[in-house]
Amino acid sequence: MTPAIAALIVAAGRGLRAGAEAPKQYRRLGGVPVLCRTLAPFLADNRIGTVLVVVGAGDRARYDDAIGRLPEAARARLTAPIDGGETRQDSVRAGLEALAATGFDGSVLVHDAARPFVSPALIERALVASAEHSATIPALAVTDTVKRVDAAGLIEETLPREQLVFVQTPQAFAFQPLLAAHRRAHADAAGGFTDDSAIMEWAGHRVATFAGDPMNLKLTYPGDFEQAEQRLARPLATRTGTGYDVHAFSEGDHVWLGGVRIPHSRGVTAHSDGDVALHALTDAVLGALADGDIGSHFPPSDPQWRGASSDRFLAFAANRVRQRGGRIDHLDLTVVCEGPKVGPHRDAIRARIAEIAGLRLDQVGAKATTSERLGFTGRGEGLAALATATIRLPEPE
Repeated sequence: MTPAIAALIVAAGRGLRAGAEAPKQYRRLGGVPVLCRTLAPFLADNRIGTVLVVVGAGDRARYDDAIGRLPEAARARLTAPIDGGETRQDSVRAGLEALAATGFDGSVLVHDAARPFVSPALIERALVASAEHSATIPALAVTDTVKRVDAAGLIEETLPREQLVFVQTPQAFAFQPLLAAHRRAHADAAGGFTDDSAIMEWAGHRVATFAGDPMNLKLTYPGDFEQAEQRLARPLATRTGTGYDVHAFSEGDHVWLGGVRIPHSRGVTAHSDGDVALHALTDAVLGALADGDIGSHFPPSDPQWRGASSDRFLAFAANRVRQRGGRIDHLDLTVVCEGPKVGPHRDAIRARIAEIAGLRLDQVGAKATTSERLGFTGRGEGLAALATATIRLPEPE
């Protein structure tokens, strides 16, 4: 019978050395939370039956936001997270106890959430090694000369590098021996262990090694994030999308244009708030993404969108660009109507669109024109808007 396999992802640290206010596992890397990148290869491996994340106290909202960017099928494979402790050692023990409470018994892979470049090949090597050893870790040969120094920084000894290795995660263990080692260390108040292999050594177990991966970078310092972003960087291709929307006038005393409420002698007939400017811009962005249109994401047949504020639609589309690692370079809007007068509100419209889409003011253009008394807009029966969105998306791999 094939033994059960669990992955325990340690994401409870604060990551202060990484130089940001938010814990490093929730920072964006190439537009995607680090934790999502870390989880993806474990969730994609069907041999791993349980994937449990240990989070920091108070980080549940950050966790929920991060995994919300994973595909639904991947999220469904996640076990509900648990809170960690003061140290990494405490957090791993909490995770092991949570697995034990479910009756789990098999092999467990312990991996740091701050290593988002773990590859399927490295996970494969860990699983193969775990079938042969009760404790095994990925290791890399030391290529630089290593010296031991005293408190004053003076060299005391040159160490033989052929006997030294750098170690990584995921580390693979038989579950019961690792749980017992952690329980014993806790009972004896033995702390200061920087990884789980050290606890197993302390408990008297021999630890084997398998080939690590030089690309399995751990994010610790600000420079590590810069290096990681450079690794992920791909050429960005420029895309352009267009949008058009129209609404008929009806009874009312105002219209919405670009997220700005403008007094007028008429209102508009619409399912939402009838903001033709934001509707056209939303379609332009979605068009540049080749991601349907406003009606496919927010169908007018759905009562939840009745009277909805249209800033939600544009914000949604802008976020879709960022989720794909892209950026919006420019939004351009033209409103066509005989009234109301748009000119006095142009600056407010530009500012509001920039705010909704997360852009600078100089990335938004807005203008208005009439149709010289021709057509439905010329007869004052309604108003229309045309929009263009220029975005950049990473080239397909």
